[in-house]
Parts: sequence; C-alpha cells; structure tokens
Amino acid sequence: MPARKRRSLRRAPRSRAAEANAGDGAPRARAPRARASARVVRVGLVQIRCTADPDANLGRAERHVRAAARRGAAIVCLPELFRSLYFCQSEDHDNFALAEPVPGSTTDALGALAKSLGIVIVASVFERRAAGVYHNTAVVLGTDGAFVGMYRKMHIPDDPLYYEKFYFTPGDLGFRAFTTAPARIGTLVCWDQWYPEAARLTALDGAEILFYPTAIGWHPGEKTEHGEAQHAAWETIQRSHAIANGIFVAVPNRVGHERPVGGPGIEFWGQSFVVDPAGRVVARASADREEVLVVPCDLAAVETARTHWPFLRDRRVDAYGDLTRRLVD
Repeated sequence: MPARKRRSLRRAPRSRAAEANAGDGAPRARAPRARASARVVRVGLVQIRCTADPDANLGRAERHVRAAARRGAAIVCLPELFRSLYFCQSEDHDNFALAEPVPGSTTDALGALAKSLGIVIVASVFERRAAGVYHNTAVVLGTDGAFVGMYRKMHIPDDPLYYEKFYFTPGDLGFRAFTTAPARIGTLVCWDQWYPEAARLTALDGAEILFYPTAIGWHPGEKTEHGEAQHAAWETIQRSHAIANGIFVAVPNRVGHERPVGGPGIEFWGQSFVVDPAGRVVARASADREEVLVVPCDLAAVETARTHWPFLRDRRVDAYGDLTRRLVD
C-alpha cells in the first residue's frame, strides 16, 4: 500500500459514538473539515432471558423496549426468536405450533408499541407462511406502527443443538434495507453474520445501520477449550462487516442457559454490542444478565468512513462473477 494511503487510513476519525464511550466522554479526535453534518440516531438493543411462555417473553420484551425508549432510543432491536426458548436444539414437530403468520399477533403488538412510543422496532418472528413452509423472519415496524417490511433468514445452519434446517425454509426475499424515519436500516439474522456477501449486499441497498437479531452461545462442554476463540470470531467477523461497508452494526443476543429438551443445553453468551464504521466496539452488554443498551450512532460517520476508506469506490465489480459459483475450479 502506498505511503499516501497509509496516512489516509491512520487519520480516519472516530465516530461520535466512539467518543461518547471513550471513558470520560471527551472527544479524542478533531473532526475533519470534510465531515458531513451530524445526524445522531440512538440505537437500542434488548438482551433478555427467554422462557417457555411466549406471552411472558413478549411482556418482558415490551418492558425493555419501553425502557430503551425512555433513554432516547429511536430504533430498538430484539434478539432472534425472542418469544420462545431456542427450540432448534431438537427436531420436534410440536415446535411448529410456536409459529405465526406475518403480519400476526407479534407484529400487531409491537406495531402498537412502536406507534405509542414513536420509535422503530426490529423483531424476530418464527413465521408460518403456509402449511409446511416456515421462515426465521426479521420484521421492521415503523414509528407510526405500520409494517415497513421483513427479511427472511437466508443462511440456515444445521449443527448440534442448532437444527434450524428442520424448521426453516431459506429466505426468498433477498438482502434488503428499509427506509425508516430515523435511518435506512438493514436486517440480517444470526447465522447470516458469517457471510460477508450478505452484509455487502445489504449495505449496497443503502443500509446505514445493520441489525443482526441473534441467538448464539456455547455448548457447555466446549466452553473451556473453545469458548474464548468462538466468541472472538463471532465479534470479529461482524466488526469486519462494519469496516468493509462503512456502516454501523448492531447485534442483540439473548442470555441464560436454556435446556428445552434436557441434555447440556446452550449457554447463551449475551454480550450484545454495537460497532461503528471504523470497526470499534462502542458498547457491549454483559455476559450473564438482561440488559438494555442505548447507543448514539452519528450517521455522519458513514459518509466520513466511506470517503476516507473508499472501499466501495475501489471494488472491482467487473471481476467478481465467480462469486455466484459454489467453488472456482
């Protein structure tokens, strides 16, 4: 890399969100003259323990959303499949009874809540589309309570205790961003976190903030040997999405040890977090308790990051055709 470019990368400024979380709140870097006007959106992430009672889970989520709104959150995101225990730990046909249509009871309740608070809510729903066709779906509800849109999870895992292919049909809506009053936002879901193509395409559709409703944790028997590395990989890949695309990334996770079918269960690791366009974690929740994060995100940092680190400008879109192939022979 030429020396001129190295200097450009070194002087990339911190976002206001990063400055606000620097310790004493004092600015750490002088904003460059070319910086766009500040447009600060307060993002709320709800980290909760889930139970086997869908109504209790919805009530708990609503209380936390209200708490986030009282602290000034304009957009609040809930964890993946928050209305139940993480049922994908087993393959059980009875669990399909947890599914609901979209729009449906969850979107109706959260839409009314969004309208009453004047905020945007992003929520994860087990969608019953038709008999035999179910999706893991993220919905966006606007400040007027209206149904803005939805994203159906595209990447479906099948691992021990994560038997999602038994339940979910892969999404067919593509990678999408949605215009809301506070910001243009994108929604992906959990396992999508590991795929840079998904983040890129959502950013190219105009997302300024990318939300990942998540349910991820440790197999208790693996935690001692692999836990630290697994968590670091999970956080690092999402920080890289923020850097590569010049966007904010916000990740709400659940917390607690769930054993819906006995056995070892999953110890969800919490640690919900927000990353700025330079890849810095500007806020992180605890590993062992319910928590609500409210983080100011200065969307001017998107413009600044993309003009100082012009990764989108320098993409060789003429040379990426092989990305549509499984392997390149």
